[in-house]
This record gives sequence, structure tokens and C-alpha cells, in this order.
Amino acid sequence: MNKIIIVGAGFAGLQTAKKLANSSFDLTIIDKNNYHLFQPLLYQVATAGLSPADIALPIRNIFRSKKNCKVILDELIGIKPQLNQIITKNNTYFYDFLVIATGSEPSYFGFDQWKNFSPSLKNIKDATSIRAKILKVFERAERVENKNGLDKLMKFVLIGGGPTGVEMAGAIAELSKKVLTKEFTTIDTRTAKIILLEAGPNILSTASHSLSIYAKKTLEKLGVEVKCNTAVQNISEGLVKTNAETIEAETIIWCAGVKASPVKSWINVKTDEMGRVLVNEDLSISDYSNIFIIGDASYVKNKNGKPLPGLAPVAKQEGNFVAEVIKKNIHNAKPPKKFYYKNRGYLATIGRSDAIVDFGWFTLKGRIGWVFWSIIHIYFLIGFRNRLMVFINWLWSYLTFSKGARLITDGK
Repeated sequence: MNKIIIVGAGFAGLQTAKKLANSSFDLTIIDKNNYHLFQPLLYQVATAGLSPADIALPIRNIFRSKKNCKVILDELIGIKPQLNQIITKNNTYFYDFLVIATGSEPSYFGFDQWKNFSPSLKNIKDATSIRAKILKVFERAERVENKNGLDKLMKFVLIGGGPTGVEMAGAIAELSKKVLTKEFTTIDTRTAKIILLEAGPNILSTASHSLSIYAKKTLEKLGVEVKCNTAVQNISEGLVKTNAETIEAETIIWCAGVKASPVKSWINVKTDEMGRVLVNEDLSISDYSNIFIIGDASYVKNKNGKPLPGLAPVAKQEGNFVAEVIKKNIHNAKPPKKFYYKNRGYLATIGRSDAIVDFGWFTLKGRIGWVFWSIIHIYFLIGFRNRLMVFINWLWSYLTFSKGARLITDGK
């Protein structure tokens, strides 16, 4: 029986596995976490809109009825392609086909010391830690007697004007200016200052210019100060130095950049400056046609010659494609030679009832954009319970201006 190993159960790996799970192949999924995380909604965990269990589902639960599928909790540390073998922290495994879908991790552009002062948002631990940090600011402000430090305490700086930065800024603004207003007696939470820094000329740079401008104006209506053409030069404890000024803030959150997982440390491959592997047209790697690298870890160009963005639709389509290539190879049929990405649109939400949707030929914004954004995200969640819980939470939040996941759980 042909052995297929998929490393990583994000969008790309999970989609590949789902397409191969009903076959007669020997399928093994390896991930360092025991759950699949719906990352597009991670910011809502960080801003107390959802609980972690609402956007994650155990991998074993997803494949519980698939008899040819084995799930392993482990971490990849090396690949021996000449032997068709991978090495994990706890074992070694042989394969006939290998799919690497290990995603990406935060990039501080060579200034790794900044992570000590500006946490990023990439996993559940990050989200719950940031949630505690945000909520503690208001708790500390409530008991501050010296008002001189209150401005710094109630200031939030988000670095990076991509979807994560925009969504986080809107969510923190909603939390401070609408949700918490009646719950504190000493402070006025509406005085919280949210600043979004973007090095480029526009936020949401991959969206159309008109939608980018709309998003900026919408954030400003929510009370967010958007500063474009503002490059960060240094971050230290409670300080952000930019090309224009130095900002004092208690909470600094990094939303600016990502790099691919360290595939190059596992196997000798060519990568771009972000660590993404330069793959062949069929998403395999040079010299080894039975090894595929997909999702955020791979460098794939679109029809205009630009690299595809690290988005869920890209990862899912690559997963479908590689599953088809593997099936055809095993059955000695002619596999598809080149991956083509079909643009499924660009979505970002701004606050509780506003969003942008950009399909290129068709755009939506405002409340109708938010409704569309909500439907799409609920549809792509894994598991009926998750869909139901997210829908109920969103409906409750929309009707009552309340967020029920405001728990400080780090014990500090």
C-alpha cells in the first residue's frame, strides 16, 4: 500500500488529507498540535469575541471515521529524501509521497528582540495571552491613582496594516468604546487610544484602492488613528520609535510580517527571502517529484508573475491540486502538470458590522459586506458545533454589544 505523509494540518494539509482520506492509501497526518486552527478568526479570540474552542477542532475528530488515516502528534525535524524518510522528535517514518504544509510564523524582519515587547498573533497561546494583556490594561487603569500614566496605559499600538492589523484595531476599538463602557466605574474606557501603523501608503494594500480608503475611513469613524507611511525603526518596553515620532504605549501588538516555516533546515531547497520554497509548477520540489510543499511554506506565482498571498483559499486549492497529482501518480494516470489559482476574493472585517469583500470584478462593503464575510467564515469552519457556537456568539454580540469570552486565564 502506498504511504502518504502529510506534515501540518492547517488549511493546505487538511484539504489534502480530506481529499485522500477516502482512498485505499496509507495516510499519516503529523502535526505538533492536536487541533486544526481556523486562523482567520484568531483575532476574535485575542479580542474576547470568541473562545479558542470555537475556532479549533481536534484533528482526530475530523478523521475519526477514516480507517486509512492515522494522526500523529509530533514535530518534524528533518527529511532524508534519498531514503524517502522523515525524522520527527519521537520517531522516523518512511513515505512514498510527502506533503509539507507547515505554514508560516511571525517575522520581525531581522529584529527578533522586538518580539519581547510586541507579541504577534499566530496561535491560540498568542491569542489568549494578548486577550489577557488587553483586558488587564483596563483592570489596571481602574485602580490607578496617579492619572499621569493613564494615557500610556490606555494606548494600544498595532503594527501592520494588513487584514490582521485592521481587524484587531477595529475589534479593540469596539471593545473599548462600546462593549466595556458600562462595566467600569472609575475610568471611561472610551478614552482608549488605538493607533494602527502601516509602513506603506495604504492599509490592506492587496485590496483595491477604493476599498483600502473605505477601510481607513471606517476605522477612523470607530476612533482608530491610522498612520500610513510610518515605518517602525525600533521597539522597546512600552515604546515604539517610527520614522516620524516615538509613541509611548502599554500594549504593542505585532501584525506586520510572516516568514515560512523553516523548511530549509529540514531539506536542501531554494527559498526566497521569506523562506518560501521555490517549487515546480506541480508544487513538487526540484530533484524529488514525490515531495510537495504547499500553503504558506511555498513560493507560487500567479498569472501576473507575483507570489500568491498566504490566504486560506490559496492553501485549500493547492491541497486539492496535490491530492489529485498524488492520486493520478499512484494509479499510473496522467497527473495535472501545473497549478492554477482561481481568485476567490479578498475579505476583511472592520468592527462589529462592517467589512470589505473584493473579487476584482465585484466588490462589497459596509453591512452587506459584513454579512457576506460572516456567512463565508461560518461556512468554512470545521465542525457543526463550531459553526453553531460562532453564529450564536456573533448574533449575541451584535444584538447586545457584549463579548462573552472576556476571561483572563494566564494566572499572572
